[in-house]
Amino acid sequence: MTVGNLFVAGTDTTGTTLRWGLMLMAKYPHIQDRVQEEIDRVIGGRQPVVEDRKKLPYTDAVIHETQRLANIVPLSLPHITSCDVTFNGYFIKKGTTVVPLLTSVLKDPSEWEKPNSFYPEHFLDEKGQFIKRDAFMPFSAGRRVCLGESLARMELFLFFTSLLQSYRFTTPPGVSGDELDLKGIVGITLNPSPHKLCAIRRS
Repeated sequence: MTVGNLFVAGTDTTGTTLRWGLMLMAKYPHIQDRVQEEIDRVIGGRQPVVEDRKKLPYTDAVIHETQRLANIVPLSLPHITSCDVTFNGYFIKKGTTVVPLLTSVLKDPSEWEKPNSFYPEHFLDEKGQFIKRDAFMPFSAGRRVCLGESLARMELFLFFTSLLQSYRFTTPPGVSGDELDLKGIVGITLNPSPHKLCAIRRS
C-alpha cells in the first residue's frame, strides 16, 4: 500500500511540475535559451545523470523556481499535533488537525525578491552558483516531510534536463507567450491552465 501510494503520488506531482516547467520555458524563451546553453556545454549529447546537477546551477535553479512558483500542493497534507503546543502566541491542543499553508512561505515577500514572478535568480548567488534557501519547502518540512522528496528531486532533474536537451518548447503559431496563464487549476494538485505547446526537435 505504501509503495503504491508513493508511486501514484509521485507520478502526479512530478508530472504536474514538469508540465509547469515546460509551459514556463515556452513563456520565457530567454530562460530556455540559457538552460539549453548550459546543458549543451556541460552534458553535450550524452544522457544526463544525477551527478550532473551540481554542474548545472542555472538549470537546477530553474527547476527549483518552477517548484516554488507553481506551488502544486499549496496546503500540504493534514498533520495532527502530538502534544499541546503554543505557536506564535496561539495555543494548539493535542490532537488538533493542522493544515500547513506552504504558499505563505513559498511566496513570502520577506523571503523572495520577486515572490509572484518566475525568477530563477532566487536560487543563484552573485557568481551564478546554486544556493539553498530555507524558505524553499514545496515538500513540507520537519519530520513529516514528503517521503518521496529525494526520488522526486532526482526524477524532476533527469526528465526536465533530458527534455530540454532534445526539444525546444514553444507556443503554437499565432499564440504569444503572454497568453500562457500562470493561474493554476485546482485539483488533487494545482495544475497549469489548459494550453498547447510545440516540441521542436533540436538538431
